[in-house]
Amino acid sequence: MKKLWMFGCMLALAACSRKSPGNKVLLLPSAGSTETMIAAVKASAEANGWELVEGNKSYLHPDSLQHFRTIVSNWSYPDSLDHRQINALQRYLEAGGTWAVMKDSSFKVKGWPWLDALADNDQVFMGAPEEAERILTKAGDEASGLDYAACSTPAIPENNRYTYTMLAQGLDEPLQLAVLPGNDVMFAERKGAVRLYRAREKDVITLAQFNVYSGLEDGLLGVALDPEFDKNHWVYFYYAVGGDAPVSRLTRMEMRDQRLLHETEKTLLEIPTQRKHCCHSAGYIEFGPDKLLYLSTGDNTNAEETEGYTPVDERPGRELADDQATSASSADLRGKILRIRPKADGTYEIPDGNLFPKDGSKGRPEIYVMGCRNPFRFTVDRKNQYVYWGDVGPDTKVPGSEGTISYDEVNQARKPGFFGWPYFLGENEALPKWDFATKTEGPKQDPAKPINSSPNNKGVKELPPAQGAMIWFGDGPSAKFPLVGKGGQSVMAGPVYYADQFKNAEYKLSDYYDGKLLIYDWVRRWIMAVTFDENHNYLRMEPFLDHLAPAAPIDLRFADDGAIYMIEYGTNWFSRNMDARLVRITYAAGNRRPVAGIGADRLTGPAPMAVKLSAEGSSDPDRQDQLHYSWNVDGKDYSDSAMSHTFAKPGVYKVLLTVTDDHKAFDTASIYIKAGNTPPDVQITTTANSSFYWDNMQFPYKVTVTDPEDGTIAAEKVAVGFNYIPYGRDMAGALTQGGAMPTPKGKELFYSLDCKACHTENTVSVGPSLMDVAAKYERNEKNTALLADKVIRGGSGVWGNRPMSAHPAMAVEEAKVIVDYILSLRSSGASLPAEGAIALKEHIGKSASGVYLLTARYTDKGANGIEALTGQQFIMLRHPKLEAEERDTDQNIRFVNWISQLLSYGVANDGSSFVFKNIDLGGISRARFRVQLQGAGGTLELRTGAKDGPVAATLKVPAGDKGEWVELTAPVKATPGRQDLWFVFSNPGQGALFNIDWTLFENGK
Repeated sequence: MKKLWMFGCMLALAACSRKSPGNKVLLLPSAGSTETMIAAVKASAEANGWELVEGNKSYLHPDSLQHFRTIVSNWSYPDSLDHRQINALQRYLEAGGTWAVMKDSSFKVKGWPWLDALADNDQVFMGAPEEAERILTKAGDEASGLDYAACSTPAIPENNRYTYTMLAQGLDEPLQLAVLPGNDVMFAERKGAVRLYRAREKDVITLAQFNVYSGLEDGLLGVALDPEFDKNHWVYFYYAVGGDAPVSRLTRMEMRDQRLLHETEKTLLEIPTQRKHCCHSAGYIEFGPDKLLYLSTGDNTNAEETEGYTPVDERPGRELADDQATSASSADLRGKILRIRPKADGTYEIPDGNLFPKDGSKGRPEIYVMGCRNPFRFTVDRKNQYVYWGDVGPDTKVPGSEGTISYDEVNQARKPGFFGWPYFLGENEALPKWDFATKTEGPKQDPAKPINSSPNNKGVKELPPAQGAMIWFGDGPSAKFPLVGKGGQSVMAGPVYYADQFKNAEYKLSDYYDGKLLIYDWVRRWIMAVTFDENHNYLRMEPFLDHLAPAAPIDLRFADDGAIYMIEYGTNWFSRNMDARLVRITYAAGNRRPVAGIGADRLTGPAPMAVKLSAEGSSDPDRQDQLHYSWNVDGKDYSDSAMSHTFAKPGVYKVLLTVTDDHKAFDTASIYIKAGNTPPDVQITTTANSSFYWDNMQFPYKVTVTDPEDGTIAAEKVAVGFNYIPYGRDMAGALTQGGAMPTPKGKELFYSLDCKACHTENTVSVGPSLMDVAAKYERNEKNTALLADKVIRGGSGVWGNRPMSAHPAMAVEEAKVIVDYILSLRSSGASLPAEGAIALKEHIGKSASGVYLLTARYTDKGANGIEALTGQQFIMLRHPKLEAEERDTDQNIRFVNWISQLLSYGVANDGSSFVFKNIDLGGISRARFRVQLQGAGGTLELRTGAKDGPVAATLKVPAGDKGEWVELTAPVKATPGRQDLWFVFSNPGQGALFNIDWTLFENGK
């Protein structure tokens, strides 16, 4: 009797937890919903006394779905849903909700296997559209209410459960981080600094400055802690060694009492490199769960002279342009992921299971993965030891399954292998072998039996079978992986999250993410969570932390407490950035932490400087909580949400805000106020169109610079550069061409030698600052020769009695390059005058993907003890053809990718729209549109500023049913100045109107 009584109680409790089904029905109409079907649904609801609510995708949220007994839609409706809406639908059905489904087509979106099996689910009632009344009645009758406690699928956490805390900012090219016990964070900066964020002190200190070669993409690239760091205190680094010898080095040293002990440094491995051509160094370090050390290396070859193919140049003297000598060579350690077992004495041994035998008979035994281009970020799965990595791809003109074969890849290595480069990309799509001597395409390789017959290959000729990528995408929209977006890309991988490895962690993520791999893109600035099936094959991806907009994420790590530490490299390449940050992201399952946010009406200016500070940017996701504020500003404490503070003297001041909720949960934020110097304001103006270029167009421009401290600024002190960039992908190569930047080769030499021991750019050290030298000597041939001689011979007396070291082994030309770099810091080496006109001719006959880039930059003199600050501006001109699929945002418009025809287009409906942001219509007289007459026809309006903004052009498109593609023209009202450009489609009462491929703007000349 006792057991029966307990069983009865359990049934009663279950019944109590189930919510009453209520009398509401949710109708989700779509393009496939016929008027007959909708009428039948309405009739069924009325007959049963149910309230019919006609909704949309936004209703697929637990807060809304809890009010409905059943959902009505077409079977294809999930095609249009995002990951959160799919999750809400799945949990609604698991909780006991019902779904009345009208057959209209097969479900197409991949990655949600449970949807494919729903026809057999007793919560789903399916039938033909003409059966709608019967189907809804049955679904509604079977509804028994919702019990979300019965769900087996975890809910996707709301974004407001994450707290984003900036720990440090203004970093100088941070690359990799390592989380120490106690949540101190060590990170490496490319130019050689090893820095430590101290969690208790909430500050950043410099632990060491490596002597590195930081030209091209080299420098201090990787840092990792030994798996037994708490016992042996070992830290591993990978860096390009400063000096003349082109070599990169994997080393180990001890860290004790927040000090790196250089005398303990031991070299495990050295890798010869070349430093003449850009690019690709990789250099990431990670230990696997087996305590083996993995190191990634880039192909380290000439990436700039490939003629639209891959670097396989076998001509004599072109060895540095042949990836068959590095990535595809078993005798070379570049273009690889290496795997070794470090030993206590600072050497290493080869573990079992690498790609080649331990005796080196077929290749370097350190190689685990080969055939990589730039495996910049990887991770080792903590459970199965699979290796995942992002490989940054090339720019080619070779047609592929999606655009050109210019793919970035995310790869999965379950075992050692060859992953294709430079012969294959993506799903083993073969690239023809380009003959650089005859300018002809050769045959493609067989991925099952790739052969490296290059005369530059010193390894085996017969390579292992090529392994295809797990995820791949180019710079255009991807049909297979649509969430990745479009544009430039640099994809990265890691880590994999396992909930059971953070059982008692304070900030452990939701179990929803158990087993998911995090990937992220440095250029596109997204993070994705990748889900695998039961066989560890790719299943789907979905946005992760999509409410954040990280400034170029470049490393992600989990701490033992479950928090995510992330490095954001920042906006500008090869420079210190104010938005280069170390951040901490924590997840709260219960009470959520508040978010501290500081607003300031100014960050820099002359002293004394009054600054209005506000905490209005702070928030708490638990809306019932009250926030309490605590400020520390210039040594004074405040408790108001807003106030004003005057910084009386020049200096750099840290402003700290702590926000606490009613449950004592808190968050902190900080900013730096610099009183005494104002960044220069650089402006470029033009009377021409500032968005597009046309053949033989003259582009007039004028650069103006204002700086309160410097006063009148001579035009020759402003750096103005202009370049045509045929491909936007490998910006590292473009930036190292010089132009408006200080001479890069001289900077490389300076920082690779001992010069930096006595001189810094902005402050006096043993010797004068470089800025002081540049201010004293005008940049001309005479002074360059004078100072170059002094660099070689040494000297004293000009800047005091401290002698300047001689460099007798330095070549005269090298010394001149260094001096030219130093003097360029003031004159900026402007290659163009501050005002002029440029003929745009370089794009003629080339790809429409090329852009012109006009840049202007000025570095001020510094003031009142505040370092010199730089202001810069640029104008980028693009081809005047706007492909519809490359729009920035859209509303209610569907895009079709016709892979076999290399065609993408938008299917316009009444009320749909898409937007290209920041477009200048100045000087444009008309627009040509390529449209397909397939539908009811209608009106396309170009509107500026907003969807209902002023009309700049109107196009009437006739109806059609034969699918004919035509080009139609409409006059454009020229509206100078950049605004968002809206494409708005209309024909009231109609569905599909027509299809649109592209728009070409013409300037009437």
